[in-house]
Amino acid sequence: MKVLGIESSCDETGVALIDSEKGLLADAVHTQIDMHRAYGGVVPELASRDHIRRALVLIDDVLTRAGVKKEEIDAVAVTEGPGLAGALLVGSSVAHAIGYALGIPVVGVHHLEGHLLSACLADPAPKFPFIALLVSGGHTQFMRVNAFGSYELLGETLDDAAGEAFDKTAQLLGEGYPGGPAVSRLAETGSPGAIELPRPMLHSPSLDMSFSGLKTAVLTAVNDAKDPTDPQFRSDLALAFTEAVAEVLTTKAIKAIKTTGIKQLVVAGGVSANKTLRASLIDACRKRGARVFFPPQRLCTDNGAMIAVAGMMRLQRMTEEELQNARKRWSFSAKPRWTLSQAANPDAVNPRQRFRNH
Repeated sequence: MKVLGIESSCDETGVALIDSEKGLLADAVHTQIDMHRAYGGVVPELASRDHIRRALVLIDDVLTRAGVKKEEIDAVAVTEGPGLAGALLVGSSVAHAIGYALGIPVVGVHHLEGHLLSACLADPAPKFPFIALLVSGGHTQFMRVNAFGSYELLGETLDDAAGEAFDKTAQLLGEGYPGGPAVSRLAETGSPGAIELPRPMLHSPSLDMSFSGLKTAVLTAVNDAKDPTDPQFRSDLALAFTEAVAEVLTTKAIKAIKTTGIKQLVVAGGVSANKTLRASLIDACRKRGARVFFPPQRLCTDNGAMIAVAGMMRLQRMTEEELQNARKRWSFSAKPRWTLSQAANPDAVNPRQRFRNH
């Protein structure tokens, strides 16, 4: 089975082709960072228009590099939500147009489910069950993944996501968008222990987290500094912030492992590329006889490969009747607000909500 994956939920246009036997054949991602940088964040209308320009070009590129003809595609998987409404509609319209033209099934994938399963592209890959830490600009949560479609929320941020805190800290340090890479780069020349920042909810009994207080502490440090533009001060504060985030996430991850008894940890999402966080999690898990898995570095951010993987798993579990229905489903939806539990159990969705989504 060859599945084409399309991701367009926010500011990356991702396309990938996966073969059920050979794995990832080819993938491509176009990021809109340079376009949105001038505005300090993602502009939804600009994002949607750029997805329109890029989607078909990337699909042709991926198929060419994979050496696969359009007629050889067996199914299409596309991000159905959550995300920006206009951006999601671009991906869904392209996916269903391809499905209609080729007479093949089209399946909608939950964006977070794609991240949860992205480590299946690693070598070696984790086996079910495992603990997953989703850490990105929009989400920071711990999930217990028992099997495909069986997800249990263990804990999440009560306010800012870790990636959002990185972006706001970058702004306070005079850096641009996106904040994660900028703060990480500054932290490389920081002096350990030069600045102390709090670790919110570090010792709380739950697996919930909070990063708004840490962001406020950074603001206070900048306001109290004699010269907030001093390069060494900025580097020291970036390092202090990065270490605080890494310690909170690592402590909670180890608590999740102890609580569940599951010694496999999958870390996914854009912030999972942070070197300090990776080193902290690897060391902590090693000391406790656990193993941590990361997607390939280039697949940490939004991409089509993770959508193709999730779509393939869903297709492999569908009955022949369900596959036939997926071939004839020409209407499609965009679900900007869509929980993972709703995606895993579509029958549990409130009928009114389903009507609004369609």
